[in-house]
Amino acid sequence: MIGRIHSMETFGTVDGPGIRFVLFMQGCALQCKFCHNPDTWETNTGRLMSVDEVADAIELYVDYYRRSGGGLTVTGGEPTLQAPFVEALFSEVKRRFGLHTALDSSGFCDPDHAMGLLETTDLVLLDLKQMNDARHTLLTSQPNGRILRFAERLSELGKPMWIRHVLIPGVTDGYEDLHALGKFIGGLQGVEKLELLPYHRMGVYKWQQLGKSYLLNGVPEPSYREMERARSIVEAGREAATRRSVDGSAIQQALEE
Repeated sequence: MIGRIHSMETFGTVDGPGIRFVLFMQGCALQCKFCHNPDTWETNTGRLMSVDEVADAIELYVDYYRRSGGGLTVTGGEPTLQAPFVEALFSEVKRRFGLHTALDSSGFCDPDHAMGLLETTDLVLLDLKQMNDARHTLLTSQPNGRILRFAERLSELGKPMWIRHVLIPGVTDGYEDLHALGKFIGGLQGVEKLELLPYHRMGVYKWQQLGKSYLLNGVPEPSYREMERARSIVEAGREAATRRSVDGSAIQQALEE
């Protein structure tokens, strides 16, 4: 089994629990205006590697991953575009090393296409970029319906999730959008953590190297106060969803009695 690989990181600490080997896959169907890896978008480039070659690279550091409660995270690009390869890799590192596996995905995927992959995945790091469909399309070049359905399928499967949302001032920080995000998350099963991530400009130089126009020039990074405001709005949305669920259960129980 051969995959197209963009790059590898051997000491990742922010893409799942513990210390992790982070594999960046080549290719993505989205073109997010804030992407810090636009060089991963093209699907026909990257280094061709076999499952065994990647597993051999992981083996050099496997003791660090085991001792820290870490493992392997596959990201991108969008790893579900190469779902059979990632499934085979996850199966191999579980067989050889017993490692925890995490899939970092935009969710822009037909769940049926990734069912085998999800069976070998211990944790999904799911990026929910914008709840408003029109604004999502402007931000990423694609609508968000498929992504929301993917999240709902993960919930149905009981798959552990960390939800990630990048807070971009003037783009993803509107009250209605953040409250809707909280309500959506509150209706999901298996969400272990919500990570609100501040927008940053560290990947702008890659856009320049590729000759691409960076369309968020002039957008500032959010302040601490803006991050706290956003978190409070999202949490209020989650609480509203929880209350509605509890109230609905009580009404149903009363009707049954």
